[in-house]
Amino acid sequence: MIYFNCDYNEGAHEKVLRRLIETNMEQTEGYGCDPYCDAAAKIIREKCQAPDAAVHFLVGGTQANAIVITAALRPHQGVVSARTAHVNVHETGAIEASGHKVLVLPAKDGKISATQIDACYQAHVKDDAFEHIVQPKMVYLSQPTELGTLYSLKELEEIAGVCRRNGMYLYIDGARLGYGLAAAENDVTLPDLARLCDVFYIGGTKVGALFGEAVVIPNPVLQQDFRYIMKQRGGMLAKGRLLGVQFLALFEDDLYMEISRYADRLADRIREAFIRKKIPFLVENRTNQLFPILSDEDLKWIGEKYCYSYQERMDDSHSAVRFCTSWATSEEAVERLLGDIDRL
Repeated sequence: MIYFNCDYNEGAHEKVLRRLIETNMEQTEGYGCDPYCDAAAKIIREKCQAPDAAVHFLVGGTQANAIVITAALRPHQGVVSARTAHVNVHETGAIEASGHKVLVLPAKDGKISATQIDACYQAHVKDDAFEHIVQPKMVYLSQPTELGTLYSLKELEEIAGVCRRNGMYLYIDGARLGYGLAAAENDVTLPDLARLCDVFYIGGTKVGALFGEAVVIPNPVLQQDFRYIMKQRGGMLAKGRLLGVQFLALFEDDLYMEISRYADRLADRIREAFIRKKIPFLVENRTNQLFPILSDEDLKWIGEKYCYSYQERMDDSHSAVRFCTSWATSEEAVERLLGDIDRL
């Protein structure tokens, strides 16, 4: 069985593992107060052109989302997201468990718009009973989205403008950020994110690291006491240098972008194969996630060789499923899949 169901089946890139082994017996301070975390944070600030940003390293995406949102919001405030957003559908109520409501909006191809966000805020402040309703204070986006689509720079600038006019925070979940930055259609850079966002994170778990996410906080208001919340929520790793070492390996020689481009290139080959067979997609994108719509008969046959993830039922005999490539996907595995797609 060849796994195309997600982009975190394997361990870590060999260069990341090599750095972990090379530094294994060194003695450093704990809890992220070590030279490796400092060096990794410095490189990330340089890449983001954000010298005053705070950078903190956490273990996983759900942990990052829960801690960032908890740190930013007061008890009566909620976070606005797409209905398909990870915080709404794939985190077992982690945000609600922290006492903050997820305020969902209808999504188009996984995205929400500045107009929707502004309407949500205006509906709240113009309601006579506004003090009885959860206050929308943060906007949560994913780049790429859960459907592999991307926000353009224009869309992000419009959303950031709405957030600033209405006193809302903009937070971007970058679990797969590398695959978005490397995509052919992308026009957003790390400096753009640092300029437009109050907080965002650079995903490592899905992009070459054994585990880890780098939370970048340009907004000084949200920097205050963030490590207290990290500790309280179980996010302050005692052996924090393990996170710093990994991000140092990913960013010092541009490995992060190199392996992201590789994954996107393989996804493009698979996408082209489905297109040649005139197989439609749930959404159009150029990142590492593909969502072909296949018949039950084809899915049964291809599922004997390849593991994919189910997305949604389309009609009585067709379903949209997800195929993912990653930094670790082999050319050989893709060649085998391409041959079988051609036989559909």
